[in-house]
Amino acid sequence: MVVGVLGVSLGLAVGGLVVLGVLGWALQRAVDTEAFRTADAVALLAAEDALPDPLPVAGGQVRVQVIDAQGRVRAASIDADRLVPMVPPDRLDAGARQRLTVSGERIELAGPVRVVAVPAGTAGDPLTVLVARSLADARHSTHVVRTILLVSFPLLVAVLAAVAWRVVGATLRPVETLRRGAEEITGRDGGGRLPVPASQDEIHRLAVTLNGMLRRLESARDRQRAFVADAAHELRSPLANIRTELEVARRLADRTDWTAVTANLLADTERLSRLVDDLLLLTRLDERPPARATGPVELGALLAAVAGRYPSPPVRLDPPAAPLWTEGDPDELRRVLANLVDNAVRHARGEVVLAAGPPGAPQDAGRESAGGTGAAVYHLVTVTDDGPGIPAADRERVFGRFTRLDDARARDDGGAGLGLAIVRELVRRAGGRIELTDAHPGPGLRVRLLLPALADPERP
Repeated sequence: MVVGVLGVSLGLAVGGLVVLGVLGWALQRAVDTEAFRTADAVALLAAEDALPDPLPVAGGQVRVQVIDAQGRVRAASIDADRLVPMVPPDRLDAGARQRLTVSGERIELAGPVRVVAVPAGTAGDPLTVLVARSLADARHSTHVVRTILLVSFPLLVAVLAAVAWRVVGATLRPVETLRRGAEEITGRDGGGRLPVPASQDEIHRLAVTLNGMLRRLESARDRQRAFVADAAHELRSPLANIRTELEVARRLADRTDWTAVTANLLADTERLSRLVDDLLLLTRLDERPPARATGPVELGALLAAVAGRYPSPPVRLDPPAAPLWTEGDPDELRRVLANLVDNAVRHARGEVVLAAGPPGAPQDAGRESAGGTGAAVYHLVTVTDDGPGIPAADRERVFGRFTRLDDARARDDGGAGLGLAIVRELVRRAGGRIELTDAHPGPGLRVRLLLPALADPERP
């Protein structure tokens, strides 16, 4: 506010100085023009050798003299001096039109006097016409305008400052309301929303944007709390099992089968280790932005390496007819396939089939593209089991963290519900997509994994 008022004051001051300068210049130019008009009329009379005595003038603030080359006054107006020229001859340029400013005391006029000189007469008898006009009226007009500006400008600045104060106050009042609302939300540990002003202006849009941000923060906080609660619940189960095994073993002492106890403790420890590793991986995936692909990966070799970790049956590999290349992190892609095969083996009744196909293969790989534009080509990797499958209504929910369906709630057989959540995050980082469909033919579940296709780097 202070800066604005100072800026307005400075602008008005500069504008006032410009107005005074232009006004003074215009008034002086008007005096010069009128004086030259009078001098030209007298010079015309001198050229015709028809100078009257005294010379006729209009107004009491005008003096006219006609002097010769020796500085003698040949003719003068009724109020002009007939002996002494208004301008000393040494200040005049023969044959030139001039403008001079002299003191009014020399001519007996008030204030400074403007004198113009116009050559007249003939070559044999050169004359000079001097016309003097007082600048008192022009100076008085300039003084009046300056006084008006000095009085009106402070009043104008005060009025503008008052109006600006009210306008700025009315504009910032919603901001103060938002500040108080934010302070109340902070006091309530982040709950609530900011008040939205009724005016459809920038403050309204700011409040709407901030409320959207608060909703996202609240949703993220709720997800974090749920994640922490689920993680704590999952960690309690193996820890409780370990504690129970140790307490029972200590109480039974010599009757304890330490081989069985060690096996149980080792299984719970491995389960606890897998859970902690999964939690750490999800945390790193949340903190890091989606990574670009790190290098070419041959899907046939990757599928063979993953399938080799499981007995056959139940796991069967349907290798691709030709090398299929994609781009991504090999370890992350291996983790994706291992999680999918683990889930399939856990729920399969008899067989799990791994397959991959090139673009346009019969396994409905096709040319998959974002938005259907055909710009991106994908390889299709499928993991199919003959288990009970997943209902269509639950196929999106199973990718949530710590999600278990009713038929997979046995903690000894099922996992912590993080496998598919990890799979989706890693597939997104690789630039691919994943979806669940029914197995055909027969019952079961087919996981369709679409990974970006890459040209064979081994071909020249």
